[in-house]
Amino acid sequence: MDAFSLGDVEVTRVVEFETPTRPPAVMFTDIGPQVWDDNRSWLAPNHWDPDAGLLLTRMQTFVLRSAGTTILVDTGVGNDKTRPATPAFDRRSTDFLTRLASAGVLPEDVDLVVNTHLHADHVGWNTRLVEGSWVPTFPNARYLIPRADHDFWHPDSTRVARTAAANAHVFDDSVAPVVESGQAVLWEDTYDIDGALRLEYAPGHTPGSSVLTLRSGGERAVFVGDVLHNPVQFIEPDANSCFCEDPAAARASRRRVLQRAADEGELVFPAHLRGGSGARLRRTGSSYAVQSWAPFGART
Repeated sequence: MDAFSLGDVEVTRVVEFETPTRPPAVMFTDIGPQVWDDNRSWLAPNHWDPDAGLLLTRMQTFVLRSAGTTILVDTGVGNDKTRPATPAFDRRSTDFLTRLASAGVLPEDVDLVVNTHLHADHVGWNTRLVEGSWVPTFPNARYLIPRADHDFWHPDSTRVARTAAANAHVFDDSVAPVVESGQAVLWEDTYDIDGALRLEYAPGHTPGSSVLTLRSGGERAVFVGDVLHNPVQFIEPDANSCFCEDPAAARASRRRVLQRAADEGELVFPAHLRGGSGARLRRTGSSYAVQSWAPFGART
């Protein structure tokens, strides 16, 4: 099982699927080829396939068990979702719920769902298709949704998203049903889950992009969603992905999150990393280096 404990909180990762994505120069326009070549020894093969010229990514959910509560951090792509602009996400059929059950979690066992932001690959299993209708996958859960993202992606919003095509249909099939069921909690700025876990905004990737901090028994961690997508951003923290709505805010949030992580010894869990999935960092000038990876099992 890919699980270990941080203080009194158990952390388990459940992988939905893995896929090659896009060339590095498309994902990170500010990073030149020399950076990738200079760091090939640790970026390949888990995070970059130099032969294919493509980045590698993982859709995964982190299951936290804290103070008797079962919490899911992000819910992946989901099944049966119409995503025409993203073929890798379009009408998928995976065994995610079976994998979740293998980690000891049935849908009715989930108490809280954390959506770090409302992109297609973070909210997909919020709902599932039952007799032609989208219904909440986790019937007993509260869904913690950043209000800034809810308002930004709401169909009544007049703001134009740069990633609108990639996130078409997402609000209707993966967000609105949990709001309409009364299970959504729209939080702002910060939200304390319990004495160990706190949500806080880290805007830029989306207006409500957020991180979940963990403090327990002297251990520290932060689940950062898409504040960064690839570990190359540890060494190039000012480099945004092509999906960031507000580039300047995204850089500032990333800098703030990584600086605190290095200074306070937080284990950093981005949403899409393969391999160890989480990294403990140390400062190297204005950048960061991986000191160690999360102690999950050998499976990658």
